[in-house]
Amino acid sequence: MTTRGERVQLTTPDGPAEAYLTRPAEHPGPHPGVLLYMDAIGLRPQIERVADRIADWGHVVLAPNVFHRHGTAAEIAPTTDLRLPGEREAFFATVMPLVASHSAEEAARDLSAYVAALDADPDVAPGPIGTVGYCMGGRLALRAGAQLPDRVAAIGMFHVGGLVTDAPDSPHLSIPQVRGEVLAGYADHDGSMPPEAVATVDEALSAAGLAHTTAVYPGASHGFVMADTSMYDEDAAERHYRELQDLLARALV
Repeated sequence: MTTRGERVQLTTPDGPAEAYLTRPAEHPGPHPGVLLYMDAIGLRPQIERVADRIADWGHVVLAPNVFHRHGTAAEIAPTTDLRLPGEREAFFATVMPLVASHSAEEAARDLSAYVAALDADPDVAPGPIGTVGYCMGGRLALRAGAQLPDRVAAIGMFHVGGLVTDAPDSPHLSIPQVRGEVLAGYADHDGSMPPEAVATVDEALSAAGLAHTTAVYPGASHGFVMADTSMYDEDAAERHYRELQDLLARALV
């Protein structure tokens, strides 16, 4: 199956937002919708490639620029090769303030616009959708599942960090509101998600009675799916694609 993708403009409560929208090109819909949350590096060709691969399984995928309040995707995107030594770390020093400023309240306001865009697409099937996120996007995918428990039937979050904090709105505290199946794929060399935090999330998922899979990817570092950075791990990335494809096939029926 091949895909057809394009950049589109969304209208959110806080202004316009770019997004990448992709779908199977050779098979008309309807197809289940999937909302893909980018990592902190932003909406860029690598995120489009991930979205295209998911769409190739038979989904319509929307990947928004969640940093739209701070600029266009092009303005925020890195200008150097993040596969080179030190470049990824230098970029993160500039982008982390954007990550810190993207509040749960802002994410909640955006979600209505993102889902509305999927629902308005003639190729999107009515009914359940999936949310998938990477890095900070994993937290957003989980929060979306809690905000729309009757719509989000599958949640995939990969090399996600910061799920357990001391804040009163820590992402893991939203788990009791989730109804969808959860696939949590962690890097085992990730200081933002140490073993005790992984265990806390796993316990919360079990306590909520959710179907879930907790996977720690051996030898993988934070960012292992992203082939445009020095953290890319092909074996872990390909495993993540297999497990995510199985999740979406199970849950989005």
